[in-house]
Amino acid sequence: MVTVGVVGPRDLVTSTRKVVAAMPGVTTVALPYRTETQTVEVVRGAPGEVDAWLFTGVVPYEVASAAGLLDRPASFVNYTGAPLLTAMIHLLRDGHDPSSFSIDILDVGQVDETLKEAGIPTSGAHVLPYRRGLTANDIVEFHQERAAEGVGVAITCLRSAYDVLRSETTAIRLVPSIHSVRYAMQQLLVAFGEARSGDAQVAIGLCEVDAAAAADLRREASGLGGTVVAPGDGPFVIFTTRGPLEVATSGFTELPLVARLGATHGSVRVGFGVGGTAAEAEALARRALGRAAQLGKEAAVVSMRHDIDLTLSGTSLRQVRKPSLSLLSQRAGLSKATLVRLQEMLAEQDDATVTTRTVAAALSVQQRTARRVLNRLERAGAAQSTGRQGLEGSGRPLVTYHLYL
Repeated sequence: MVTVGVVGPRDLVTSTRKVVAAMPGVTTVALPYRTETQTVEVVRGAPGEVDAWLFTGVVPYEVASAAGLLDRPASFVNYTGAPLLTAMIHLLRDGHDPSSFSIDILDVGQVDETLKEAGIPTSGAHVLPYRRGLTANDIVEFHQERAAEGVGVAITCLRSAYDVLRSETTAIRLVPSIHSVRYAMQQLLVAFGEARSGDAQVAIGLCEVDAAAAADLRREASGLGGTVVAPGDGPFVIFTTRGPLEVATSGFTELPLVARLGATHGSVRVGFGVGGTAAEAEALARRALGRAAQLGKEAAVVSMRHDIDLTLSGTSLRQVRKPSLSLLSQRAGLSKATLVRLQEMLAEQDDATVTTRTVAAALSVQQRTARRVLNRLERAGAAQSTGRQGLEGSGRPLVTYHLYL
């Protein structure tokens, strides 16, 4: 059983807990606040049985992160996609122009992408992206200035800002969708499983591929730290453990062997199950293989406890010059604002090599926090350690990383 502390304004904590309550093996603790400025007080006062944090938005998550309070797995609910589309529907229903509004917290790219998918012009969208240190007063002033310029509708992700704006102008408050809560919980449970079980869990893979691919599959499986058994009937079986599998798949994001075997042998589907026992891992592997079969001729899925199914890319994320920040944010458990700041840091450098010291300076955090950021990016396939950098004097050498942002 996992105990999740749900942090946010009281109404969102209540609605979020209802969604989480439907997930097996999870119990929740309500940690509401009146305003986001109370986040630190609420998190510090949480009961000791809380195993992980789920924040109802990026603002309280970043407040807790800046205070160094994320000492256990944590995630936050993203407001793009369905919540933003719902706001557009409300504007249309009430007779407002959905192409003219001001909106806060979200990333410009996320807003543009959602509007384009809905066929709504983006030129009239005024966006204030989140940055660390952004206050409710800053957000209110932004919307007030846009209203003075003739923008008629303010869309906000912050309850305290909404309470002020709704008395001054037409205001809509974004709230999490059921899907966004479930997705955030999936990411949180993955992180919790990593922290709790480490390398010890059993991983079993089932691979449907032509029998002639046996030699190639064995060679590929060696990179997963596994061994391959070819039964007389049925799929090939790959035996390994969670740790090597996680490293080889860049944090359960990619499995290039699918593309390589597919190019030579045609159809290839792989399902990995990760569990506490071989029996559990095999059952999960069968579920994963079934999911992979629904995805196409070349597909790979990893299934874990708590109904978590992760689709793996057949090609390496490291081959992509600029991965989607939305996808990387979700996979790494980092805010898009953090990723944007890292991109800005790289733009000012001659190359993509960084250390915990340079990242800490760019994000205005301590080096231990920067180290956690780099570790998450490495697990997500967006960073790779490249060596060590000596320090002047007797200082400890710093690990260098290449960022793929």
